[in-house]
Amino acid sequence: MTDTFKTFARSLTSPPENAAAIAPDDAALLPHVTRALYVGGAGDVALRMLGGDEVTFRGLAAGTLMPIRADMVKRDGTTATGLVGLW
Repeated sequence: MTDTFKTFARSLTSPPENAAAIAPDDAALLPHVTRALYVGGAGDVALRMLGGDEVTFRGLAAGTLMPIRADMVKRDGTTATGLVGLW
C-alpha cells in the first residue's frame, strides 16, 4: 500500500486516521478525544466538549459529521444512534 501523504504533518484540518464506535456513558470519558463525531441515526447528542462545557445538539440528521473535540458522550440526553468518534 502506498500512502502518498505519509510525510505530511497531521493537524486538526487533516482527515482523521482512527475511528471507534461510541457507547454513550454518563460517567466514563471516551478513550480518545474526538476530532469529529459521526451520527449514524437521527436524534440528539449530549456531550462534554474538551474545554469542559456540556451541551446537547438537538435534531441531528442521520449521516451528520460534527467537527468537534469531545471527551464524553452522555447517555442521558442522547437519542441518536450509530455514533462513531474520529481522531
